[in-house]
Amino acid sequence: MIYGIGTDLCDVRRIERVLARKGERFAHKVLGPHELEVWRARSARVPGRGLRYLATRFAAKEAFSKAIGLGMHMPMTWRACEVVNVPGGAPQIRLHGELARWFAARGLKAHVSVTDESDHAAAFVVVEHLPSQP
Repeated sequence: MIYGIGTDLCDVRRIERVLARKGERFAHKVLGPHELEVWRARSARVPGRGLRYLATRFAAKEAFSKAIGLGMHMPMTWRACEVVNVPGGAPQIRLHGELARWFAARGLKAHVSVTDESDHAAAFVVVEHLPSQP
């Protein structure tokens, strides 16, 4: 059964301006540990790829926060929610700490899709409530 749906559209140029103004502090605020490693590696190779990676993660976390109905309020925090790629490349939500416990206690599972073009990044999240096991 669907618990919630969230979507977000992010202007990559806006993320670029914030990053220029705040530097890595902005990335540290939004990205979890694994995401920071990927962002740094992508930014070192091609700065535009790193920028779009940051924008897609920003959009995905906004969409996830909407799908769970909390917005950016505890236990939902930027760094407690990571969007990682499984070996085949598909994005997947990975939660940490209190948010992970909150999510698991409700028997929820998230599905995420992200995409980007030169000026926009978008994300779509569906959270489902899994039936209880007898």
